Amino acid sequence: MRISGRTTTRSAVVATAAALVIAGAPSAAPADQPLDRGGPPLTPRTQFTLQPDGSSGQSQAGDRIPNIDVVKSTIRTYYRATDGIADKASSPYITELGSITAAALAQLPAVDPAAKKAVVLDADDTLLWTYDMEDAAMHFTFDPTLQNTWVQEQRFPATPSMVAFVTAVQAKGYAVFGLTGRNANQEDATLGNLTKVGYSGFNADNFYTKWVSPTPQPAYVTCASTSCTTVEYKSGTRKHIEQDLGYDIALNVGDQWSDLQGGYADATLKLPNPTYFLPSPDLDGTPADAAFSPRTRFTMAADGSSGATLGGEGIPNIDVVKSTIRTYYNATNGIANKRTSPYISQLDRQTGIWARQVRRSCAAYTRPHVKHHPHQHRRAAIVLDADDTTLWTYDMEDGAMHFNFDPTLQNTWVQDRRFPATPRMKRVVRAAERGGCKVFGLTGRNDTQKWSTIVNLNKLYGAGTFRPRHYFTKWTGVGKSQQPSYIRCAAAKCTTTEYKSQTRRHIQRDLGFRILANFGDQLSDLKGGYARRWYKLPNPTYYLP
Repeated sequence: MRISGRTTTRSAVVATAAALVIAGAPSAAPADQPLDRGGPPLTPRTQFTLQPDGSSGQSQAGDRIPNIDVVKSTIRTYYRATDGIADKASSPYITELGSITAAALAQLPAVDPAAKKAVVLDADDTLLWTYDMEDAAMHFTFDPTLQNTWVQEQRFPATPSMVAFVTAVQAKGYAVFGLTGRNANQEDATLGNLTKVGYSGFNADNFYTKWVSPTPQPAYVTCASTSCTTVEYKSGTRKHIEQDLGYDIALNVGDQWSDLQGGYADATLKLPNPTYFLPSPDLDGTPADAAFSPRTRFTMAADGSSGATLGGEGIPNIDVVKSTIRTYYNATNGIANKRTSPYISQLDRQTGIWARQVRRSCAAYTRPHVKHHPHQHRRAAIVLDADDTTLWTYDMEDGAMHFNFDPTLQNTWVQDRRFPATPRMKRVVRAAERGGCKVFGLTGRNDTQKWSTIVNLNKLYGAGTFRPRHYFTKWTGVGKSQQPSYIRCAAAKCTTTEYKSQTRRHIQRDLGFRILANFGDQLSDLKGGYARRWYKLPNPTYYLP
């Protein structure tokens, strides 16, 4: 649910995990009471296991994948970023880099320059700080054209603490070399940028960029195929510095593990960077050694606050999270596979159970009670959120928006009725109807999107399944679209929980339907009660607290 205007083995494992998150237990509370008692707490998960190659998406249930909006929030806390711009004076990131570089300098002895000892340093997020480009300009989706503009215009500040670090290294008698994945066409601008922000000693002779046609591949770099991996290029260049130029590389510094793999350095220094991930196989084609691999276990609070305390390596890398999500949806080029995926397998398992539960509870509640009221049918309902509960938004979120919410683009998709049905949710809706329940919709989409949403739904679920009088959208505050009298909020802007829980109360208290089941993909869809049982669908693609 998204509010417009904000922000073989596999199957067995997924099915087992899914059974743990099926639903809250039924409540014994009267219909006009808000609490659903006895179910598991409606709190987000905080513990995650994440393989760097994205393969965790094959075996993890959706709620076990770090939510990408939570990851962004955590990263922004770490960099103390506002509107995508990192704080340049103070942040957990700046503090951590100060500690890392101070410790490294303390372990690096002074040497005689004649000994030809060297330190090799990567560029992006080692010497030059790319955060503002990655977040504010690219929204964590790499754009090579935009990157080249930033490079040529020399827009990058120095990575915190690194000018002082390089200066101190040089003062201790070490030669410095730059070794970057930027290409040769960007070398002059990169050297100019380094000088501009306070570095000295880097020049065309000791700063290595990657060749581009028509410049030939250097003879000292050998690769297994026509396209060199990062490790092949960087380790081959370090080998050249040591064996051909006669230096001993005492320390190799980089923000990516692929900067450090491949040897030809006495020691390595890894700088934190959760904003992108550039993997590369080792020289023999095997996965990276454990010593040069990202961590796989994480603890992360849903409010983003963990960025203040975890350190950069303790934050799930956003590119790894994207890869894991795409594996979970079996997505190619941002488009989810509509026939088979771990996501569909999980929903297939869940909805089969849910449909049976809903049909039984609807039938039991609406059946006439012969002993006391033989001719009286009690009215019951189920309530369903829209986005990623009844309508599947994945292709919009990834393929169109690249996980960066755009309300204008979202409205286009809504008005064009582009969304397919959420996998297997038709069986739940049909089960409710066959059991005698009315179907209600309750979405964060606004009143201007109501008609298109209902048309989109009825095209998928059957004509007349979702009716305007039983479908609730949020007011805009314009013209007749005003906050209903049955909703009262603590502030001028209602929270999702206030809006949805009080609408459910209205359905029960004013319209006379007992809500037997409430379905949503966000915890805020479900909190606040006024339903006998809640059902949570998996959705790691956005988070609406």
